[in-house]
Amino acid sequence: MTTTAKHRIVVVGGGSAGISVAARLLKKGHSDVAVIEPSDKHYYQPLWTLVGAGVSQASTSERSEASVMPKGATWIKKAASAFRPDDNAVECSDGSVYEYDALIVCPGIQLDWDKMSGLAETLGRDGVSSNYRFDLAPKTWDFIRGTKSGSAVFTMPTGAIKCAGAPQKIAYLAADYWKSQGLLGKIDIHLVIPGARAFGIPEIADELDKVIAGYGIHLHTEAEVTAVDSANRTVTVTNLGEANGTSTLPYDLLHVVPRQSAPDWVKDSPLSTGEGPGYVEVDKHTHQHVRYPNVFSLGDAGSTPNSKTGAAIRKQAPVVTENVDAYLSGRSISAEYHGYASCPLTTSRQAMLLAEFDYSMKRTPSIPVINTVKPRRDMWYLKKYGLPFLYWNLMLKGLA
Repeated sequence: MTTTAKHRIVVVGGGSAGISVAARLLKKGHSDVAVIEPSDKHYYQPLWTLVGAGVSQASTSERSEASVMPKGATWIKKAASAFRPDDNAVECSDGSVYEYDALIVCPGIQLDWDKMSGLAETLGRDGVSSNYRFDLAPKTWDFIRGTKSGSAVFTMPTGAIKCAGAPQKIAYLAADYWKSQGLLGKIDIHLVIPGARAFGIPEIADELDKVIAGYGIHLHTEAEVTAVDSANRTVTVTNLGEANGTSTLPYDLLHVVPRQSAPDWVKDSPLSTGEGPGYVEVDKHTHQHVRYPNVFSLGDAGSTPNSKTGAAIRKQAPVVTENVDAYLSGRSISAEYHGYASCPLTTSRQAMLLAEFDYSMKRTPSIPVINTVKPRRDMWYLKKYGLPFLYWNLMLKGLA
């Protein structure tokens, strides 16, 4: 193995987590920070739900990767392909090798479209779409506004996913649009989720039950859509509860959220948990790897059992920054993350509630005075305008 270059700190991934933590490390005085990221584009993905609902444009979620790369960082515009932690090195797909004193792993999460039988060949066509891809979110809106009657099915998979509220948010936004067009009574809406309730916090679930009932949505709990039959326009629903068995639902519109996991090359690495989704195995409080003390991970590819959201990354980045700095300085690691995440749940095209919670699923509200559990108009403006501003202007610059 021939080393191409060595850097004090190597960050794998130039998404939300990688850019945020690199910016913070540079502000802290670390001058040799390299970011391995092959993409030309950087996306604010939470906006894709609003794109799919026809209230935002996809272009507003996209900027060049160069525009968000922190000044002073070394951008290695390549794709990482293997970890060599015993050699303190990362290998890229072109064969180049980069050594490090400290490694931060945040390559994001992999969308496993092939885990749902029959999906790949119909995705993006014949009423089947997903807001989990930049190019497909506008198609979701095309299909929603083109549906005048029939059946609409919205899915959520088992396992951890990016923004666990997104599968149901688009169902509510679509229902609200159809209501405004006088079509709600003509469309049979189904929401299929693996949990026993719409949300893991009873107070939030109670509010969502009201929203679901108000739109007349058929909620299928402890269930998962596992196959698509595009020829017959039906999906197979697998019961995850005691009843077991399967059933079918017809669809004219199908919004699919795929199962998700760590990228395959991460799964196959020494840093992986070695089972299931194969996330990078770290301490859930310090984000330090359990076997390699100079390796840290945050964001969607880490094994921390929090909800995978940008809000979680915003709280993880300062912890990782402090602990990497402590490690490189020979100090004991003490900064801790306690599982904070937030889920802005849009319940209509003008209202949103904000679920904030920690590892224990205890509510951790951050906005004083107002009750964010109830759907509110001001929370809608936070979702559409406030959070994107926070992301581009503060979070990615290491300021929030």
